[in-house]
Amino acid sequence: MTQVSHHPWGEWPGQGTVDLWVVQSPQVKVEVLTLGAIIRSVSYRGKDGQMGDVVLGYDNLEGYVSDKRYLGAVVGRVANRIAKGRFVLEGKEYQLDVNNGPNALHGGLRGFNKAIWLATAVEGGVQLSLTSPDGDQGYPGEVQVSVSYTLQAEELTVEYQARANKTTPINLTNHSYFNLAGQGVADIYDHQVSITAQSYMPVDDTSIPTVGGVSNSSRPETFPCVPAATRLNTREIREVKGTPFDLREPVLIGPHLKELQGPGFDHNFCLSSPREPWTEKRAARVCHPASGRVLEVSTNQPGVQFYTANFLDGSIAGKGGCRYRKHSSFCLETQNWPDAVNQPSFPDCLLRPGENYHHITRYTFTTV
Repeated sequence: MTQVSHHPWGEWPGQGTVDLWVVQSPQVKVEVLTLGAIIRSVSYRGKDGQMGDVVLGYDNLEGYVSDKRYLGAVVGRVANRIAKGRFVLEGKEYQLDVNNGPNALHGGLRGFNKAIWLATAVEGGVQLSLTSPDGDQGYPGEVQVSVSYTLQAEELTVEYQARANKTTPINLTNHSYFNLAGQGVADIYDHQVSITAQSYMPVDDTSIPTVGGVSNSSRPETFPCVPAATRLNTREIREVKGTPFDLREPVLIGPHLKELQGPGFDHNFCLSSPREPWTEKRAARVCHPASGRVLEVSTNQPGVQFYTANFLDGSIAGKGGCRYRKHSSFCLETQNWPDAVNQPSFPDCLLRPGENYHHITRYTFTTV
């Protein structure tokens, strides 16, 4: 039996009241904010029987208002990066604000993470809705967006839907940072991770997937539905086999990070090939042996961005005054592939009038 309740949590001057929704089953308790449709906390028991909150966040509204790292938030209109913040659609060029080096990231300077959503109770959870007006952050078309969080026993289902009155790119995800050991734990080096992807996308120094022939990673993956001539001029897709990106079997994160060039994981893992239908599949599993907590993720999205909190630097004071540092958590951002709006050979990211965007991700929280 899932219980659902809510109450006012704070006032954002000039913007409105932010509510906190609590969705609780006998196994798991989830807190959701109407600001940014943020998952503020997820609590469940370790093998010692004690409840522990495994999501990074803040004790008060001010923390989320000033947050620049998307802690727990739904990001959009387009998650991940768009190269140079630029794309051409139906013969018109659109220039977005760049907010991550030379690129646009997670919807812009004021994306969905900084909006107050309208919340209503649904069976077993809460649904949040938002209207993104035509021209919002430079994107074309008005978009009606909803995200629902429903809890059944140990499974949290997140369902995103959207409709638009003009063709527009859309790619939604949740940006929760997890540490299965709980709050105040310095790093995730003792977590084991596995991701079911056969291939991944190497990136350049601005975190945009590299162009074919540029990366010095191992041999490229070839998808038969993408012509060879196209692959030569598009972003690289490479096999994980024989690389540090081979996470098909569980690996311990700490030693594995030492095998990587760069600060850590911040890469798209390809869960399906570009023209496959969006069907739900297992994406990832993370286990923290010391506490016994396990997180399993499934999704109908073609990719998952695995991120090891490389850019947290201790400047953020989170829950209980905890300082969130590099590698203090991980994100599993189920989504379309990065820069897809500029890559015709990638999974289609365009939402057209009359179509329905439908993205579902399930998080299962158990203990071994």
